[in-house]
Amino acid sequence: MLWFYESFFPVVWIAFLVYWQIKAINTKTTQRLEPAASRILRVFVFLIVIIILSTTRIPLPWLYLQLWPQGLFPFWLGAAVTVAGLLFAVWAREHLGKNWSRSVTIKQDHELITSGPYAVVRHPIYTGSLAGFLGMAIAISQLRGVIALVLIFLVFWIKLRMEEQWMLSQFGETYAAYAHQTAALVPYLL
Repeated sequence: MLWFYESFFPVVWIAFLVYWQIKAINTKTTQRLEPAASRILRVFVFLIVIIILSTTRIPLPWLYLQLWPQGLFPFWLGAAVTVAGLLFAVWAREHLGKNWSRSVTIKQDHELITSGPYAVVRHPIYTGSLAGFLGMAIAISQLRGVIALVLIFLVFWIKLRMEEQWMLSQFGETYAAYAHQTAALVPYLL
């Protein structure tokens, strides 16, 4: 049964990433693309997070500081939060359709999507992904999970700010009104 607990999160995240790669094939043509430096920085931070979360051999003992007791309750709570978050991100990805991109872009015939999960938050893919990392942090019960969550939040926040500027320049007052009435990541909070 130990193999299940050790492989649950990697299997869930790999399935999520495989889905993401398959869905990336059929999107609209890109008209404007963010600079390569910001994309490279994001990949670098994601690699750091993967390393932090996937090994217990980093010679920094404070990474493994136990924040609360490990056990079945934190594992299953974390698993539920992760799965729910990633399913929310999948719903958002499906709802966004061909307008999606892994990078900050303006697509040809770009549409402003404000329904479905986009009526709940402006960046539901980030919200769902962050919930996925929050679930892992809960299950891991160690400081490294919280550090990974904070790093991912910072990367998404930087990307979100760029997207906000681009959407405002593309859609003007329509986007400004949408942003005013819809939270960025967490309804009623952020």
